[in-house]
Amino acid sequence: MARAWHPLLRLLAGGKSSDLHGQIQFLKAENEVLRSKLPKRIKLTPQERRRLVKLGKPLGKQLRHLLTIVSPRTFLRWMNEEERATPGNTERQRGRPKTDAEIRQLVILLAKENAWGYTRILGELKKLGIQISRSTVVNILKSEGFDTAPRRSETTWSQFLQQHADTLWACDFFHKKIWTTKGLVDCFVLFFLHVATRKVYLAGVSTNPNNQWVVEQAKGFTAHLAATHQQATLLIRDLDAKFTADFDATLKAAGVKIKPVGPRAPNLNPHAERFVLSIKQECLDHFIVFGQDHLLHLASTYIDSYYNVVRPHQGKDNRPLAALGPPEEADPPSPATIACDEMLGGLLKHYHRKAA
Repeated sequence: MARAWHPLLRLLAGGKSSDLHGQIQFLKAENEVLRSKLPKRIKLTPQERRRLVKLGKPLGKQLRHLLTIVSPRTFLRWMNEEERATPGNTERQRGRPKTDAEIRQLVILLAKENAWGYTRILGELKKLGIQISRSTVVNILKSEGFDTAPRRSETTWSQFLQQHADTLWACDFFHKKIWTTKGLVDCFVLFFLHVATRKVYLAGVSTNPNNQWVVEQAKGFTAHLAATHQQATLLIRDLDAKFTADFDATLKAAGVKIKPVGPRAPNLNPHAERFVLSIKQECLDHFIVFGQDHLLHLASTYIDSYYNVVRPHQGKDNRPLAALGPPEEADPPSPATIACDEMLGGLLKHYHRKAA
């Protein structure tokens, strides 16, 4: 292969400046044609890379117009790597070394889980034996969008939910298309969810959830609390216009404070949003619904007989909300001792041990 280039080298060596320019242009065109026939990415050996770096480095900026195998950025990286690998090169990289990824992740974690500023985070890191500068902590917080000053009068939303979970409820609407004598219409479902237990109270369904209707559902909810000996001091809801002033007033009269959450912020009402996704995917999406009574039957069966009782929940260590099932240390049962209860035509299934 090397011998094939000897005539070419002699031609270049003996040519005039104008001739050389034309010859180089021809070689570039020929190289581009050849390059188009090869795979887009060509793997080079370390020896080949070193050879190209050695020949290309003296060309300076002109190399940008000659490169076809790799980008100029990649070739520059090769040059830098080759220079650092040169024996006797003791030049140190400029600037402060990058913060270890693990330390960065820890700074972000502390900022997410607490209302601390950079000084408090710095102290916590030092307590853990991690040496890091004040400016580095500040830069990490800024790059991740955190305020570097402590949030003295506020807590994170997750902390807020945890602190109020026992008496905190969330409510929301979702809708399902149903067939009626008037054709296909939207039917709305209103529910309340207890954040601590994740249990859901189905308030009702309606194709016309007007002010009178939502007030009746609010009264039904307060009656449910009294009947089940539960408390509600705080209710999260979105800014849906169906939640009227009279709806809020009815709940406030029962000692429930309303906590509205902003528009397009499903992460502020995550448990309600998750429930809506579950009931649709696991139940309602599988049915063509004929009338309000049919929808009420589907929703109440899913909630009262399945979701609140036998369905395992990931947020509850994959346990049912009714705390059913054998103790963790129980021996694994054989398939012959397992029974299956079916609901809604077999769509919803609950597996359990047969009675002894």
